[in-house]
Amino acid sequence: MAKFVMLTTLTDEGRKTIKENPGRIKEVEAMGAKILAQYGLLGPYDFINILEAPSNEAVSKVAIALGSRGTLQTMTMAAMEVDDFIGGLKK
Repeated sequence: MAKFVMLTTLTDEGRKTIKENPGRIKEVEAMGAKILAQYGLLGPYDFINILEAPSNEAVSKVAIALGSRGTLQTMTMAAMEVDDFIGGLKK
């Protein structure tokens, strides 16, 4: 399965929602992506999520579903193991 990094920034509505329902942070798994790691951040982004999903299309669907709620904005990037990256350079 492919790995992805999803950076999220909460909107004003998102901050209210998280305060009222902190468990909502983990709802990504119900949308078809597996959470490998999640961290709260200080800085321009509020959370970083390391996800595993079957395809770019699957993780795009997750990002759109989350963003359509109006509670957060996402930036999603495909990720690969460093050894795989290095191996690709040697080909």
